[in-house]
Amino acid sequence: MANLKEIRNRIASVSSTMQITSAMKMVSAAKLKKAQDAITAMRPYSDKLTELLQSLSASLDADAGSKYSDNREVNKVLVVAITSNRGLCGAFNTNIIKQSLLLNEETYKDQQVDFLTIGKKANDSLGKKHNVTANHSEIFDDLTFENVAAIAEDLMELFANGTYDRIEIVYNKFKNAATQLVMTEQFLPIVPEQGEESTNTDYIFEPSKVQIIEQLIPKSLKTQLFKAVRDSFASEHGARMTAMHKATDNATEMRDQLKLTYNKARQAAITNEILEIVGGAEALNN
Repeated sequence: MANLKEIRNRIASVSSTMQITSAMKMVSAAKLKKAQDAITAMRPYSDKLTELLQSLSASLDADAGSKYSDNREVNKVLVVAITSNRGLCGAFNTNIIKQSLLLNEETYKDQQVDFLTIGKKANDSLGKKHNVTANHSEIFDDLTFENVAAIAEDLMELFANGTYDRIEIVYNKFKNAATQLVMTEQFLPIVPEQGEESTNTDYIFEPSKVQIIEQLIPKSLKTQLFKAVRDSFASEHGARMTAMHKATDNATEMRDQLKLTYNKARQAAITNEILEIVGGAEALNN
């Protein structure tokens, strides 16, 4: 059994760790509320815009199609992996990295796959063995639509000029503080709406189709990427809050066990001292 001093040091160390994890939990909980409100307010607009874009793509004639809906043969693929800049958030980052590698090794195993990362964790992990064309970790320092839109414009240009034939986004979708869903979305080319409803709808275009293509599609793509980044941002704080809550509970349990061990060791030491005193007194009497 460890001596009393070692146990006291361990108790102090665990208590210090518990204070840190508890503080991180509260900070993430405060940030989560703001991030959750932002993504909840944005989703209806983003989903409706995406639905409108898909319906529009399905209704356009082949010769009037957008350069962003060119469904050509897939030879080169760009995977946009969205993680966080920091760790201590459970499997949040690991799940994204695993899914990104799964696309590389299975889904597109016969194609050339490059990565574009948003978040230091994805860049540090994927950059070791794979080609990372760009990293935008700084986006979380000032998460605005304009900054994310600039990245989306670069992605649209890479697809339009033929550098990549398909662009996929991998991110964590926020469900609640304890649950994040790993999502893989095709960013480009645009996926037309499927089903009878899309083919039987009679559309009246105002203004012209060309103007709608030039304005609506780029805006929708920028919004889609911004929603993915926002989802990931909210998921990060939810995952970190949950991870720090569990870490605090584990530290509390460990501290209680150490205190019990300390008390037992202290009681045993006192008992031994009493026995030595009694034994010494008996020896003097004899």
